[in-house]
Amino acid sequence: MRAPLWLAGLSLLALGACASDPHSHHAAADPAPITPSERYPIEVQPAPLELKLGAHLDGLSPTQVEALRDFIARWNDADRTPITVKAPSHGPNPAAVYRTATGARDWLISQGVPPDDVQIVSYDAAANAAAPVLLGFLRYEAKGPQCDHWGDLAKVLADNETYKEFGCSITANIAAQVADPADILHPRIETAPDASRRQAVLDKYRQGATTSTAKDAQANGAVSTTGQ
Repeated sequence: MRAPLWLAGLSLLALGACASDPHSHHAAADPAPITPSERYPIEVQPAPLELKLGAHLDGLSPTQVEALRDFIARWNDADRTPITVKAPSHGPNPAAVYRTATGARDWLISQGVPPDDVQIVSYDAAANAAAPVLLGFLRYEAKGPQCDHWGDLAKVLADNETYKEFGCSITANIAAQVADPADILHPRIETAPDASRRQAVLDKYRQGATTSTAKDAQANGAVSTTGQ
């Protein structure tokens, strides 16, 4: 009699497995956002910067050089992505286009842009004699959240909960103040270490001397005696 009962038990278990919730084995839903960065993420979107230069037979004009100064300043503040110089073809005077495009490239290199990061390409001007030389690079803009849904703070605080806009203004301020939004996407490349300073510290360490810099007068302080 034991064998039939044992088989019946297995049958009941099999039927129970078939009748179980088909979604029970799925992973639990993602938890609700807790931190301000999870509630209000900063959106980083590409925003290419472009500068238009008229083609001149004499090369760059003083006004164009000033425009390039502003252009290179924006490039230095951004992620320093490669710069593209687009020279129009089938439009302005080819000699004027050549001198303006190469003059812009040479000026950028003289200001510290690596030569490999400045490329001259052509584009079809479609017989437009006033087509400009275009300089551009890819940069990014950060867009913060809109903080305008405060709700009833008295009720939320009475329930010992965080209000809906908690952390929104902080995230919006970060998006508005970040110097280079590309830093939100990826870290910056590390610069080379100061080998001479490192060697000076190691030499002091081997001699048993203090490796820190000397304290100046501004580092000295005392508790104020005012009001005593």
